[in-house]
Amino acid sequence: MLGTDFTKGSPSWLDLGSPDTTAAAAFYSGVFGWDFASAGPDAGGYGFFQRDGRTVAALGPLTEEGAASAWTVYFQTPDVDATVKTAEQSGGTVRAQPLDVMEAGRMAQLTDPGGADFAVWQPASVKGLERTAEDNTLCWVELHVADPAAALDFYGKLFGWRSQEMEAPGMTYRVLSTAEGDQQDASFGGIAELQDGGDKTRWIPYFGVGDADEIVGRAQGNGGSVLMPAADVPDVGRIAWLADPFGAPFAVLKPAPRA
Repeated sequence: MLGTDFTKGSPSWLDLGSPDTTAAAAFYSGVFGWDFASAGPDAGGYGFFQRDGRTVAALGPLTEEGAASAWTVYFQTPDVDATVKTAEQSGGTVRAQPLDVMEAGRMAQLTDPGGADFAVWQPASVKGLERTAEDNTLCWVELHVADPAAALDFYGKLFGWRSQEMEAPGMTYRVLSTAEGDQQDASFGGIAELQDGGDKTRWIPYFGVGDADEIVGRAQGNGGSVLMPAADVPDVGRIAWLADPFGAPFAVLKPAPRA
């Protein structure tokens, strides 16, 4: 499961690009109770969503021309430049070349061969998110893609991920794990095949919540929309898909009790 002891391939950072960071911060504060703290005058409007003073995500203005508001998942790597080179050789696209983020770390932004955007993070002073896998924090990441096997091959070359197939209604779901440790304990996300006429190719962050229906109501009350109403998924929990007022999709999960 997700934690904060990040290893190669772990989802270690998450940020939102928004056309109106003030309004976006207000929305997520209303939904999850997050505070927003600026990263400083030299950060270009970038800052941190926090819960009890600990960083759970980040927020910044859109920087790519024509970009839509969206969450970006960052995966940890010990060498950003080497990972970018492997991604290019494996059919990926570089959207932002490797660069140092002051003393925090080194990053790059990529698109996989299926069209899903993601980023990579090489930590320095900032190791990653400070709280995960609890209420109102990141608990899972999910890739929706037309060709799961090709995606597994691509990301396997980058991070050495392992996968385990499980049957879900109408599809085979692939649970992802990092390369180290017990496979179940190291799981952090999954890959779902695109359904006919359904979702677009992308990574979706899931936030753990204590009450999925309550969060749906908060999202609607703060100007968000419901992409998929809250529903129970056997042995997983209660899930809903939402979008913030600027269209950035995300999901919430009330985990099922462990047996």
